[in-house]
Amino acid sequence: MAPVLELVQANKSFTMHLQGGVRLPVVAGVAFSVRPGECVVLAGPSGTGKSSILKMIFGSYRCDDGRILLRHADTTTDIASAEPRRILALRRDTIGYVSQFLRAVPRVTALDVVAEPLLAHQVARDDARARAGAMLQRLNIPERLWRIPPATFSGGEQQRVNIARGFLPDMPILLLDEPTASLDAENRAVVVELIAAKKKQGVAIVAIAHDDDVRAAIADRIVDVSKFAVAA
Repeated sequence: MAPVLELVQANKSFTMHLQGGVRLPVVAGVAFSVRPGECVVLAGPSGTGKSSILKMIFGSYRCDDGRILLRHADTTTDIASAEPRRILALRRDTIGYVSQFLRAVPRVTALDVVAEPLLAHQVARDDARARAGAMLQRLNIPERLWRIPPATFSGGEQQRVNIARGFLPDMPILLLDEPTASLDAENRAVVVELIAAKKKQGVAIVAIAHDDDVRAAIADRIVDVSKFAVAA
């Protein structure tokens, strides 16, 4: 089966404008691919660029050069050179992303935070909220918290809201940046089950997971990012 995501010699550095324009290299020559139903886990010591690679795929960081090819609905897009409007469309329809931290919107309830991606796809509000509630329940968020803004939640509760929001839509590609880092064993097991279900649906997943047990449970392949790391 052909890959739906392919990185080809992708490079990234940062320019430190407050330090005289010094360039700080991060990764170079990043190359791997992901097929439908496959979970590729990025591994390596802290600081080797794992999260930066996810952000390059998501379009939050621009590559210096190289290609990031995304294939969906008979269309191939090079995210490394795509226009911002195209990247926004891909985030809406193609690429899901679960970051380490929930960017909680003040006064918006947990239920509506989770339901929002479905509403953006014209799902009826009642249906979107029902599906959001079912996902929150699966992730052990008590119903009494559903109508409270998650900015007031604990770190683990916020992360579970974040996971619910990221896993609810049906996206062909899913990026996971340490989704289980703040979770207890029970909820880590739930996330592993959610990942397995996505794989069965044919979703291509790129994940970062430092927990050895989680990595062993979800990974079809492991890519050692340290071989792409560049010393400053």
